[in-house]
Amino acid sequence: MFKVLIVEDERKIAEIVGENMKSWGYEPCYINNFQKVDEEFMLTNPHLILLDINLPYYNGFYWCEKIRRLSNVPILFLSSRTEQMDMMMAINMGGDDFIQKPFSMEMLLTKINAILRRTYTYQAKSLELLCHRDLTLNLKTATAIVDDKEMDLTKNEFKILSVLLEHKNKIVSRDKLMQVLWENESYIDDNTLTVNVNRLRRKLNETGIGDYIQTKKGQGYMLA
Repeated sequence: MFKVLIVEDERKIAEIVGENMKSWGYEPCYINNFQKVDEEFMLTNPHLILLDINLPYYNGFYWCEKIRRLSNVPILFLSSRTEQMDMMMAINMGGDDFIQKPFSMEMLLTKINAILRRTYTYQAKSLELLCHRDLTLNLKTATAIVDDKEMDLTKNEFKILSVLLEHKNKIVSRDKLMQVLWENESYIDDNTLTVNVNRLRRKLNETGIGDYIQTKKGQGYMLA
């Protein structure tokens, strides 16, 4: 689960944003001491920061510079300021994107999704790791790890899981999965695919991560 630190001094706005983020599967965290944003950042260790510019004590530009000395975590600026200079400064100070208040939650979540996908999907591919929830798939060693324990997967189960992880947040059709398995020199038809997916689901349930693979009737599968 991606953790997002919301650096917004208007608590009501912060909580509204946080509640919407929960519905998308993100874990929101809030700043309690605006004099020590950098220290709370270190304690929280988030995957992304939503950073308002107008803050008590020090503004968002100040904290962006401080955080950039500690981490390359993506930073999305939030601000009611409309001057182009502020937007340019936000990016020049190390911000990854900028969204103006008032904003729609749909636009904010779209930007959050894009930044997280850009940052962590590319990193995972370079490390040959695919991650979702508590499961990590190592493409190099062909192993699946849940809570530091290795899962025992067949060749087909591993391939199905890797395709779903590579396309997480998207529906993967049954035809696509069968095509990939055929390319992997495995004979598989529609019934065999169902057997493989069901067996994979049972193994995932046994590790404690149930409801991992969703069936989209008439479309295919996707990760929950």
